[in-house]
Amino acid sequence: MNKPQYNQATFLLSAPSMAELPSDTGIEVAFIGRSNAGKSSAMNTITGIKGLARTSKTPGRTQTMNLFVLDENRRLVDLPGYGYAKVPLAVKQRWQRVLHDYLERRVSLAGLVLVMDIRHPLKETDQQYIEWATIAEVPVHILLTKADKLSRGAALDTLQQVQNALQRYGELVTLQLFSSHDRTGLEEAIVQLNNWLMNESPLG
Repeated sequence: MNKPQYNQATFLLSAPSMAELPSDTGIEVAFIGRSNAGKSSAMNTITGIKGLARTSKTPGRTQTMNLFVLDENRRLVDLPGYGYAKVPLAVKQRWQRVLHDYLERRVSLAGLVLVMDIRHPLKETDQQYIEWATIAEVPVHILLTKADKLSRGAALDTLQQVQNALQRYGELVTLQLFSSHDRTGLEEAIVQLNNWLMNESPLG
């Protein structure tokens, strides 16, 4: 299978629930993270398409699963941000149910990119999604974003601390430093996405 061409990503649809998703075939990689963690910026940097995923000064606005097509068999999925205080509790709870179902039931889901601000890693909800994904045997790759906000030494220290905290998951959870600002870790992130998206079977 050829390498995916991320710069050819095009918007497919917005799905407010599992029922509106396209047929569960091919291979998907999904992005998730706390509001303001830099998820949209990371997707835009990886694809090289400015504005592909909307960056908003009002966190918590994305209330749908937004799908982007790379080719007829491969997709990227931008999942709603979480953890924003002003979103009503009922909305938070509904999205938690939808996202739990997505992680548990979506056969085409080959991997989950979890975006965490390196200055505020492993919040309770981050850990919840890691737990849900790994129970469903969906591999997780963590981008510790905004790495440019820390010195190199401090960033590496945080990377090691998070790695130690997640040891129990073994190879199902991997992580790296990332910065959309100076493109730190861009090649490493693309290698991980390629590993997932070039696997003929997402179940493999």
